[in-house]
Amino acid sequence: MSLLIETRVTSWPGDPPEPFAAPGYYKGVLARRIFAYCVDVVLIALLLVPVWIICAALTVVSFGLLSPVWLIFGLVPVAYHSLLIGGRRSATLGMRIFEIEVRSWTGERPSVLQAFVQTVLFYLTTAATCWLILLIAPFERRRRTLHDILAGTLVIRRFPKPEILTAS
Repeated sequence: MSLLIETRVTSWPGDPPEPFAAPGYYKGVLARRIFAYCVDVVLIALLLVPVWIICAALTVVSFGLLSPVWLIFGLVPVAYHSLLIGGRRSATLGMRIFEIEVRSWTGERPSVLQAFVQTVLFYLTTAATCWLILLIAPFERRRRTLHDILAGTLVIRRFPKPEILTAS
């Protein structure tokens, strides 16, 4: 006799579930992360269009005196990721589409500060290594990247795949 158990992630006591004990949390997360990030890049680009127009207009109107306003251009991706990951759903819009979310090591939703740290570490480590640092994830048992490890976060499926338990 087998029981089909479907759970929604809340939090867990202590360390997160091990991949061999609860594979539903981690199955397919790596591919979902890649596709989610592609969606997020498009959405960030769409957000940058009005920011670019505003920055250009302010620079022209001020005869270049407000040209440092272009620095906010780089803050848009950081704000996008930090505010959405640190929000009540703990996932960017791309992550929501692909049904994954970020959790702190204890299973709670990350704070905005923790999401900010994770985001800044992501952009710093990927820029410094030309994205090669992300090759850690396929070899890490919970599919975590360096910025996840340093920020104390982990990406899991929002609705873990049902596990089949055999009752004796």
